[in-house]
Amino acid sequence: MGKVVITNHPLIQHKLTLLRDKNTGSKEFRALVQEIAMLMCYEATRDLPLQEVEIETPVAMAKTKVISGKTLAFVPILRAGTGMLGGVLELVPSAKVGHIGMYRDPETVKPVPYYCKLPSDISQREVIVLDPMLATGGSAIDAITQIKTYNPKSIKFMGIIAAPEGLEALTTAHPDVDVYCAALDEKLNEHSYIVPGLGDAGDRIFGTK
Repeated sequence: MGKVVITNHPLIQHKLTLLRDKNTGSKEFRALVQEIAMLMCYEATRDLPLQEVEIETPVAMAKTKVISGKTLAFVPILRAGTGMLGGVLELVPSAKVGHIGMYRDPETVKPVPYYCKLPSDISQREVIVLDPMLATGGSAIDAITQIKTYNPKSIKFMGIIAAPEGLEALTTAHPDVDVYCAALDEKLNEHSYIVPGLGDAGDRIFGTK
């Protein structure tokens, strides 16, 4: 059974308040998304496997730890998920990156896939799916379903804000996937936007309407 972690670190909560503010412009918004993603990645990678190596310090030989194996692949859901990518790559620059494209049909509010490109060795990696907003959960569910066909070592989902409806849908559809978010908000409105949320993450990251 996957776990759900709602991160309550003071730095993340402070930055999240600035992110929600409608007066925060695109440049600052982009920086905040990356900073929050980096801080959350620290928590989401806490259980990465380690192996012992021997190195020589300036003082003596030492047995110490390094991350074991081919480790991570980050898979942002286009387009808003790419806003989190810079932050997580800052922390894990050796990770590989895949992309999954989804857009929301304005009539049905359901995700429509249009692109999927994943690392060739993804079956040897731990995958972290990135998307700032977990609203209905549809995009995350469909993206993870696609990734599972490649049999990665594990899959985690990392978002910033979740709605209760989306969190329940995701954990029901993929009970084996760990979920990391910075906030669990009140609800979805009639347009499937998270309340209070922060508006459309993609538009705010890229300055579009």
